Amino acid sequence: MKLDRREWSLLGFASVLLGFLFIILLKTQGVTGLQLPTPETAVPSLIQTEQENQQLSVENEKIQLELVKYAEGQSATTLANEQLQEAKMSAGILALTGPGIRITLDDSQRAAVGEEDPNSYFIHEQYIREILNALWNGGAEAIAVNGQRVTTHTEVFCGGSFIQINGTRQMPPYLIESIGDSRNLTLALNFYLWDRLGELQEQNGITRKLDVLEKVMIPAGKLRQYRYAEPVKEGT
Repeated sequence: MKLDRREWSLLGFASVLLGFLFIILLKTQGVTGLQLPTPETAVPSLIQTEQENQQLSVENEKIQLELVKYAEGQSATTLANEQLQEAKMSAGILALTGPGIRITLDDSQRAAVGEEDPNSYFIHEQYIREILNALWNGGAEAIAVNGQRVTTHTEVFCGGSFIQINGTRQMPPYLIESIGDSRNLTLALNFYLWDRLGELQEQNGITRKLDVLEKVMIPAGKLRQYRYAEPVKEGT
């Protein structure tokens, strides 16, 4: 199939944009400033192997589908638009829906007595950060906290009586929603801190709840606006 000049131009533009969004995708698999898991806290190899096999299978199916489309004479413009749409999904700038889980965290209704540390009765930002890392390692495809999409630019830190996420002040309860294989997501949580949160629930009364859902709605994130950074030109 021969492509005219317009189709080659559109395909070239889409390829450049696809590469840019792919770079964003590589960064979205974690939260800026989060601690990386140590070898001792790596996700069980069974989960990791299953994720790798699933990813290879998905990529193979995509390649086969594109070959079929080319064989059927589908225009390069249409194919480029489809690839661009997939890149936007991966970059986190499109709203997504699918099966997954919802985690609810809330402060305790109890009050510290005597010399007890009152901080033991609150949900802290490190709990949320550790859960986000566990979910990414469990194969999460998209995550949101209280409706805030988690992307490469998402910050999670304590601001006194609130936790700041994406520049917004969030108060408990904290709803952490994730799209992915609920079994793998749950296994990853159990391997990290879920039991420890359960102990805090028994001792201090904080809320730790997990629901498996057939459909989770994750809102779109926002692309970062660059004022000072610019792409490095080839050959410089």
